Amino acid sequence: MGRIVDRPVTVAVLAQALGANVVGDGATLIHSVSSLERAEANDLAFFADPKQRARAAQSRAAVLIVREADTDINAATKIVHPAPHAAFAKALDVLFPAPAVTAGISPQAHVDATAIIAPTARIEPFATVGAGARIGAGTVVHSHASVGAESVLGEHCTLHSGAHVYHRVMIGDRAIIHSGAIIGADGFGFQPSPAGWQKVAQVGGVVIGNDVEIGANTSIDRGAIDDTVIGNGVKIDNLVQIAHNCRIGDHTAIAGCAGLAGSTVVGSRCMIGGAAMIVGHLSICDDVIISGGTLVTTTIDQPGRYTGVFPYTDHRTWTKIAAGIRRSGK
Repeated sequence: MGRIVDRPVTVAVLAQALGANVVGDGATLIHSVSSLERAEANDLAFFADPKQRARAAQSRAAVLIVREADTDINAATKIVHPAPHAAFAKALDVLFPAPAVTAGISPQAHVDATAIIAPTARIEPFATVGAGARIGAGTVVHSHASVGAESVLGEHCTLHSGAHVYHRVMIGDRAIIHSGAIIGADGFGFQPSPAGWQKVAQVGGVVIGNDVEIGANTSIDRGAIDDTVIGNGVKIDNLVQIAHNCRIGDHTAIAGCAGLAGSTVVGSRCMIGGAAMIVGHLSICDDVIISGGTLVTTTIDQPGRYTGVFPYTDHRTWTKIAAGIRRSGK
């Protein structure tokens, strides 16, 4: 059985919410959601990948979200949408709505008297909000999370338990920051001296745009002098390191365990694969894909996909090199 929905809805109602058409019985009730493989009667699933066509044909789901060309794949009722995966994601929002925020400041929270908390925000027990901080309407600061002095969380943000926003960090609206994330820690700034490593004060901040999601245990360092900047719509996975003075363009996505050294500039709509490493003080233009595990050591000024480690090159060239290496080893 799939995940049972909070409140069953008919196919017709869901299709209207998705801007989709129905092929079959629009009165069918959706009670749960599931994958193609595990779906049973009353489940909603989706089919988008042609490689999964055989599984989709055999799926027992009562309702499938499919493209127009796939409406005859089996006897299930169909919700027809040009982007089934995206439609399924939106369907999950409809079927599992986020709980309403219960406003208020717990008496067990520590909120500085100079902090400004919107009346509709929620500050949970054992959370900390520093002097001069501002928390926007509908934002939730969960237990054991902290917001430093003079930092700002915009409207309808979620700061999960154990996430920490240091001082003078600016975060826009609808941000989601998961547990263990650290925003605004000192950058790795040290200078050698006769007495050892001398710490260089990190006096910049962090500026984060709207609709940003930051994964668990990710670190975003504050700038040395200028700010570290994360653009609108950026999505950052778990265990990512973004060093001081980096700038990430709008709608870029960064997968887990990637690392960006200091003063890296990444353009908009880029995708950085898991465990990719980017050397500091270089730029990556818009619309670049960095394959997982790739080491980037020089500026990239042409859109495309890049892969490799010694050194990286365009993806097509790298696959030819890799094939040659494989053949030579036989």
